[in-house]
Amino acid sequence: MAHTFDELVERQQAANAAHREVLRLRDEYGPPIAEGWAETQTATYETAWRAWRDLARDTQAAVTEYAKEQGVPRHEAEQDVKTKARGSA
Repeated sequence: MAHTFDELVERQQAANAAHREVLRLRDEYGPPIAEGWAETQTATYETAWRAWRDLARDTQAAVTEYAKEQGVPRHEAEQDVKTKARGSA
């Protein structure tokens, strides 16, 4: 599936937002530990963490595909996407 640069930026922004949510929950609940969190806190944190992980993984795969299609080094494509995503947030 072909991806445009703007689509990659949107994906990265979604991954960034998901990461911020994980960090927000960690700040609110304290560090993740086996004991001490309520069941709902654990479920909320795990859902947020999985969402971030999945978005980040899918974004990385899309960037790899985009870089191959465009004939540019992957690390350059990734840096351009991350830079644009931070500036457009």
